[in-house]
Amino acid sequence: MTTVMGGSTTIIPVINLEATRLCGDMEEQKQPSGGPHFVGKRDELIAEKRSFRTLEGRDILIIHHQDVFYAIDSYCYHNGGLLQNGDIEEIDGKMCIICPNHKYKITLAEGEGIYKGKNPRENPPVARWFSKGLKQRVHTVTESNGDVYVKLSDDKSMIDSDYYQGEKGKVAREAAEASRKKSEGDADR
Repeated sequence: MTTVMGGSTTIIPVINLEATRLCGDMEEQKQPSGGPHFVGKRDELIAEKRSFRTLEGRDILIIHHQDVFYAIDSYCYHNGGLLQNGDIEEIDGKMCIICPNHKYKITLAEGEGIYKGKNPRENPPVARWFSKGLKQRVHTVTESNGDVYVKLSDDKSMIDSDYYQGEKGKVAREAAEASRKKSEGDADR
């Protein structure tokens, strides 16, 4: 049995858009609301490393990294960037995904935003890692008999990444992407 973060199983976010298209039938089969959702076979998710799923209207990134599964909201809390292509690094003893757009660092297990800074009151100031608090919604991953399931977070409090799951967030994501493409086009000239 795989270890999951926040429980007895390890969770790792993974995104594979081709696999998402192939698993489209999974989404059409009405899965129980709130319950664990079947997201794939363990071996397939391990091979993909990152998979994208939409569960109950929420876009989720499932990652398998170092024999652990994670599931997090697929859009960065900062500006809605897709996390699927973000690098994964160990930072200050925690596995983190780094948003490819603005390099924001997010812990995979807790969804905590972290940054490196210096406390000017220290003499001499020393660079170290600080927490911004919970920023990215994480979800519970479990495994049973080679099947992998994700249970969406039931935490009712608003978390920054929630914004990019709604209609206003979708509009903001599209505007940010258009701006990014325009900037890249201007840089190529």
